Amino acid sequence: MPADPRSVLDRPAPAPDATVAYGGHPDQVADLRRPAGDGPPLPLVVVVHGGFWRAEYDRGHTGPLAAALAALGYPVAQLEYRRTGQPGGGWPGTLADVLAGVAALPGLAGPVLGDRLRPGPPLLVGHSAGGHLALYAAATAPGTVAGVLALAPVADLTEAYRLDLDGGAVAALLGGGPAEHPQRYAAADPRLLVPIPTRTVILHGRLDRQVPMGVSRSYAAAARAAGSPVELVELPECEHFGLIDPESSAWPEVARGLRTLHFDH
Repeated sequence: MPADPRSVLDRPAPAPDATVAYGGHPDQVADLRRPAGDGPPLPLVVVVHGGFWRAEYDRGHTGPLAAALAALGYPVAQLEYRRTGQPGGGWPGTLADVLAGVAALPGLAGPVLGDRLRPGPPLLVGHSAGGHLALYAAATAPGTVAGVLALAPVADLTEAYRLDLDGGAVAALLGGGPAEHPQRYAAADPRLLVPIPTRTVILHGRLDRQVPMGVSRSYAAAARAAGSPVELVELPECEHFGLIDPESSAWPEVARGLRTLHFDH
């Protein structure tokens, strides 16, 4: 494992094979990567990046993750979306972008990925705030999502607001706290949107200091109690960034989680 877990955020990755637009804004795009080898068609994997929904974090830091998934034989799309600190980002633009992108990408990817792409809804791999967005998409538009692999997701916005994660990140996304905007939390908080029918695997490291393990535990408990097909895997030696680093000790669990989802479909 790298000495600095954050090193993955700046690590170079091969350039994508194509970039497609699902809307008119410069950030309503996705980078596509063809799968390596000549294996069977697999579902599109849409990577939804984290960064606490803030403009300073974009899809670039998921390049190593996306390239590693393509090396495993998956067709991959790295989804971008408007973020807080940008015109149109936050409520409701950030959430609307993810819904639109997830729905459009299988069709947009077809001409590029061709016979390596299995028809149907994509699998979503979301990290941190991207894990929130993946869970939100599955809860809000389940017909557009085949499964979710949520990596250290911000799965409980009310609790994340209470904990003041990343210095007010949830308030920046939704315009304030749950007392000020209860309807926004009711619409956007995965913890309040259970049950969901989408098969979901959550991976979370017990050493995570950015998104505490308890956030995933509370979400998973509520989801399972409501009848949702959710599996939570706790990684004792993993922190926040190892989940998106193909060079980390957590990577085999990430690959296993994705295999679990695509064999279900």
